[in-house]
Amino acid sequence: MAEWMALDSLTHEIDGAVEAATLRARDALARRQNKDGHWLFELEADATIPAEYVLLEHFLDRIDLELEAKIGVYLRRIQGAHGGWPLFHDGAFDLSASVKAYFALKAIGDSPDAPHMARARQAILAAGGAERSNVFTRAQLALFGEVPWRAVPVMPLEIMLLPLWFPFHLSKVSYWSRTVIVPLLVLMALQPVARNPRNVHVQELFRAPPEKVRDWIRGPYRSAWGRFFKGVDSVLRITEPLFPRRNRQRALNKAIAFVTQRLNGEDGLGGIYPAVANSVMMFDTIGYPPDHPDAATAWRAVRRLLVVREDE
Repeated sequence: MAEWMALDSLTHEIDGAVEAATLRARDALARRQNKDGHWLFELEADATIPAEYVLLEHFLDRIDLELEAKIGVYLRRIQGAHGGWPLFHDGAFDLSASVKAYFALKAIGDSPDAPHMARARQAILAAGGAERSNVFTRAQLALFGEVPWRAVPVMPLEIMLLPLWFPFHLSKVSYWSRTVIVPLLVLMALQPVARNPRNVHVQELFRAPPEKVRDWIRGPYRSAWGRFFKGVDSVLRITEPLFPRRNRQRALNKAIAFVTQRLNGEDGLGGIYPAVANSVMMFDTIGYPPDHPDAATAWRAVRRLLVVREDE
């Protein structure tokens, strides 16, 4: 009986604590509610997005010195004890995030000999070097001439011309994938080179010289699909140069139209940073000046995603 009484007392105690916590949460949310009834909270990214933004400014040579200094403060603050950068607070080392963060900090002006940069470089090299980073990071590196374009999988611009019945069609992937992929297809087809006004390079992050790496896309694969796509990539590397040139221009026009029709005003293509940033670079690559209506809209959209505080 005594045990049942103790259990009942504990249950009431827990119920009381849960109710009190619920009320505190309710009150906290009520204080954050806007006058018209909605809530709005910041969506904090990991290190990759602010790092990519710095590199975007250097790609375009539209550098905001005050802003990139604040981003530098942020990136240094969230560097992990392991020397690199995680994908979430206090998380494990992530190679791709660390490569981008290091590149951004070096572009901002941090010396490679600074202690935090040396620790990051050591962690990156210990994890296999920048050559083992993910495909989006390698695409970023290719835009700056740090790796050859063969470091990324072949994605022909002619994908835009595939019929609806084809096994791979843009309508068969998620909306955010479409909005990221289409401007990226243009970048991969035209292979622009970043303006990179400070001539910043990160060859020290590679264990092997990029031009000597022969197999950028390798296992271990998580499923048979990995081996399948590796095979498709190998075939496309041989056949893509044989594609009719007239189709390339048609595909380019269709890709530009796809992006332009979905700019979404100043909320941006897809409403996500990677797609908006890719659209900015796409417009720049096809020759649109910064004051072109579409290019200007895309630039304002990417700037609207920034959350800038006093120090970072």
